[in-house]
This record gives sequence, structure tokens and C-alpha cells, in this order.
Amino acid sequence: MKITTTTALATLMALGIATAAQAEIKIGATVSATGPASFLGDPEAKTLEMLVEEINAAGGVNGEPLKLVLYDDGGDPNKARTFATRLVEDDEVVAIIGGTTTGTTMSIIPVAEDSEVPFISLAGAIEIIDPVKHWVFKTPHTDRMACQKIFENMKKNAITKIGVISGTDGFGASMHKQCVAVAGDYGIEIAADETYGLQDADMTPQLTNIKGTAGVQAVLNAGFGQGPSIVTRNYSQLAVGLPLYQSHGVASDGFIELAGAKAAEGVRLPGTALLVAGLLADGDPQKSVVMAYKTAYEKKTGSAVSTFGGYAHDALRILVDSIGRAGSAEPEAIRDAIESTSGLVGTTGVVTMKADDHLGLDLSAFRMLEIKNGGWTIIE
Repeated sequence: MKITTTTALATLMALGIATAAQAEIKIGATVSATGPASFLGDPEAKTLEMLVEEINAAGGVNGEPLKLVLYDDGGDPNKARTFATRLVEDDEVVAIIGGTTTGTTMSIIPVAEDSEVPFISLAGAIEIIDPVKHWVFKTPHTDRMACQKIFENMKKNAITKIGVISGTDGFGASMHKQCVAVAGDYGIEIAADETYGLQDADMTPQLTNIKGTAGVQAVLNAGFGQGPSIVTRNYSQLAVGLPLYQSHGVASDGFIELAGAKAAEGVRLPGTALLVAGLLADGDPQKSVVMAYKTAYEKKTGSAVSTFGGYAHDALRILVDSIGRAGSAEPEAIRDAIESTSGLVGTTGVVTMKADDHLGLDLSAFRMLEIKNGGWTIIE
């Protein structure tokens, strides 16, 4: 499925006489606007379309309008690779944004690397940018960073023994691996370790095993999609009575709606400033950015802003900033400018990239959040 966004050029006609056509800067995207990851990809698609309209209305980039060529891969890695290839070979884009999930991102990476076109991913796994790949960047915090932020909070609360339940999808498996790798750095023992499949509708047996493990003080769910909502409901039904931590992969109002406010009460997770925009201090450097995006998105779409749309917001802003600084729409010049991004304030954090860091965020960009009375609160 292909969605093409174009915006009328500012000076196409004057007194009924057409001016010379302006050059366009063609950027491509493949996201999961439909399918099992649509709660991630739909706000990404809408955000990209909205921002391109805004940028063109303001005069484009270096005086040239953007043309967004947008495909919906439905969360299918094979389709994502096909669309990425089409974007490069047929649509001749100068950069690609997308890869809503880790799976679709990993299928796009070889296309971007082989074609030498910069690619900014919207997925979470650390493998996307570690080891560093010359043409590949990303905007979400990594799953390793999410583990570290969660374990920091656990350590602060004297939690040393936990149970882990993880999805078997790409995101869940990657985050599980990263959490296991860094748990010891925070003095945390994983005493129980369970998994669930993407199609599982009841995680009660796994949670019962964790509940019955002696000494467990908290539970961490490494997963995204509908699974964490089911885990949260089952957890409440079992009255486990221990702190429940979720991943940044469910940091949205949609998670609370799916799980139910009562069941989600007290759930803790690392999230972005966007989720708590109204709670940010006036001096917070991200406040004006997140409030502007939140206001524009909610007015345009009639739906609540989400962390995932924020990833797309930051990707496009990084790309536009880089094209502007490069003074060129050539892929190599854009790539070099992305890598030199410094102090760019986004919804996810303040981005400063380097040759050995194609994310540009640290743990301070995460806010530790807790769900209270059906909404988000900052707990540190």
C-alpha cells in the first residue's frame, strides 16, 4: 500500500501565469500503519504527513519543498524490504525514515547500506545501531537503555531479586537479552524467567510461576504490542502484589486503555517527555517542543499524541535539520550532517550524535513514569 503526500508549491501561479517548477526533495518512509503494530505505525505515518505539510507551508528546506513517499508495510519485514528497495530504485528518495518494528527495521538496513542512502529507524533494539552502521541511525532509546533505567529505579527501591516475562518477538527477545546482560551491574538477580508468544491470550500460568518463586520482589515485562496489556490484566487478576515494570515499548495512552486503568494502576516504565508534557517544568528544554507537537497533532488528527509518533517527529526533524545544514540533498552529505547533529531538542530527548553513536541520547532522556488514576506521573 502506498500513500503519497504532496503539498502545493508556494508560487506555482501568479496572475494566472505558472512559474518554473521547483525542485523537490524526495524523502521516503515505510511504516506499519496497519497490522499488529498499527498502534505504533499509524501515529508515525500521520506525524510524517503533518510535518511535511507544515514544513512546505513554511517554505520547505533551503527553499525547496519536501515530497514524502510513504508506504504501509503492515509490519511485514518482507514488504518493508520490498518498499525500501522501491523507495531507492524507483522513487529515488534521498533518505528513508521508518522501520516501525525491530523486524521491519532489520530488513531495511541492508537496502540502505547497499544503496548508500541514510536511514533513520523508529524501532528500539540496540542491534540497529550497535555495532554502528555507516548509513543507519535511530530515534528511540535502545532496549538496553530501558533495562538500565528500570534497574536504576529498582536499585533505588532496594529491589534485588526479580521475575522476568518476555515476548518472543524481535523486540521482546532483544530486550530480554539486554536486561540479562546488565542486571548484574545493578545487583539484580533474575530468579524467574518466562516467555509468551505474540498470539497468546492468557499469561496466567507464566505469572503464577513467577508469583510462586521465593524471594521475588518485582516483575519486569520485556515486550510490546498487546502482550503487555494481557500481562497487566492477568497480573492484577492474580493479585501478585509486587511492583510491575513494563518496557518503553508500551509508553502510550493506548496501553492504559487496553490494559484497563484499574489493572494498570501502579505500573512503572521508562518513557519520554511527550507523555508528561503538561507536567514538565517551564525551564525544561523539551517543554516547548513537546507541547507544540502535541497541540498540532491532536488538533490535526483528533486523537491523543503518542510516544511512537514522537519518534517519527524527531526523525523528520533530524533529517530536515541535516539537509539544511548540509546545504545539499545528496545522500552522502545528508548522512554526514545527521552524524554531526548536536543539541537538537526533540520529543525523545536532546540529540547529539557522533561517529560512534548513531542514537545521540543518554539515560537522562528517559523519564521514569508510573500510572496513577488512569494517567501518567513522573516518579523521578
